[in-house]
Amino acid sequence: MSLRTPELLAPAGSLTMLDTAFAYGATAIYAGQPRYSLRVRNNDFGDIDVLAQGIARTHARGHRFFLVSNIFPHGAKLKTYLDDMAPAIALKPDAMIMSDPGLIMLVRETWPEMEIHLSVQANTVNAAAVRFWKQAGVSRVILSRELSLDQIAEIRQACPDTELEVFVHGALCIAYSGRCLLSGYFNHRDPNQGTCTNSCRWDFNVKPAAEDASGDVYVIEEREKRQGSYMPIEEDEHGTYILNSKDLRAIEHVQRLVEIGVDSLKIEGRTKSPYYVARTCQTYRQAIDDAAAGRSLDPALLGQLEGLANRGYTDGFYQRHTPADTQNYLRGHSESERSQYVGDVVAYDAARGLVEINVKNKFSVGDRIELILPSGNRDIQITRMENATGDAVDVAPGSGHRVWLPLPAESVGAFVARYV
Repeated sequence: MSLRTPELLAPAGSLTMLDTAFAYGATAIYAGQPRYSLRVRNNDFGDIDVLAQGIARTHARGHRFFLVSNIFPHGAKLKTYLDDMAPAIALKPDAMIMSDPGLIMLVRETWPEMEIHLSVQANTVNAAAVRFWKQAGVSRVILSRELSLDQIAEIRQACPDTELEVFVHGALCIAYSGRCLLSGYFNHRDPNQGTCTNSCRWDFNVKPAAEDASGDVYVIEEREKRQGSYMPIEEDEHGTYILNSKDLRAIEHVQRLVEIGVDSLKIEGRTKSPYYVARTCQTYRQAIDDAAAGRSLDPALLGQLEGLANRGYTDGFYQRHTPADTQNYLRGHSESERSQYVGDVVAYDAARGLVEINVKNKFSVGDRIELILPSGNRDIQITRMENATGDAVDVAPGSGHRVWLPLPAESVGAFVARYV
């Protein structure tokens, strides 16, 4: 028996990301203006003309555009909020994603027809809270990441008349749904105002300092930019990445989430690359369609997500874990163990019969590459490569270079990944 297909909700920090997400299987997009959402950097939607284009392109495809306005504002932003949001509301986004009760009240009073989705920042973890927000005029609740599958199922049963959304992929925070003070404490950049510096992932040195009644005391020193600034810390045998969560990957739970009746499955990553959006949307699109049709998960999808840069994967709180399963004590940087994003196919040169590659990372003649296209991916081995003047070259050195490969014209628009 077929199950209802949930929405696949993808992030966008630019029009390119928006177009890519829809091309690879998303059915809705979320984006925010820098002043009022939690993504200040890598965000083009502060420009009202870009926002207008994004909403228009989305609606032309028959899809939905959600405008993120999920900060907890201090007084200065509260004073400017309604005037600043009026032009955006006039563009008719399909819903606002919000977290602050005061802002929700202002929007309900000023634009009563505007649909409101409650942000994950509001930390909703039980059915009573969902009912409360329903009474406040919220039509969808984005549940906290800190819930198990069974807890989500309980909320679904208790609240059948409220849409539910959950995250299935992307970065995890060490605090409840991002409500963290580290960045503000270390360098006065407030996570809940959209300027988090990911202090939990800095690379720290640990140095002995003194001994007190409880035993040895250590201090930490961030290696790269803050040498000479010491903060007390305790350390055990696991290491010093004490707050560095692995990344969420819940594709193995899509089947259960579809069976529960979750309305929307959400991918995190508005500051990520179009390649990231293409990979995740393509992979979760297949997983959702298979689950809705009663087919089991294709194990190959796990490998495709391993090809993305990641800090190691966890399925978060969906199942019970010991801390060692979710904590990455060894590294704070991203790594890719299956494939590496190496370029974009940007044009076809008919005279030469070659496509032009805008190189992102090094690759060479003899490498196996994967062309990632909405119509389906292709594995190819590179047999020859040319530069702009037609000379044969063996290596595309890295970002800033362009090379030409013997690939078909329909490859234009593809992302290129090198198998490693």
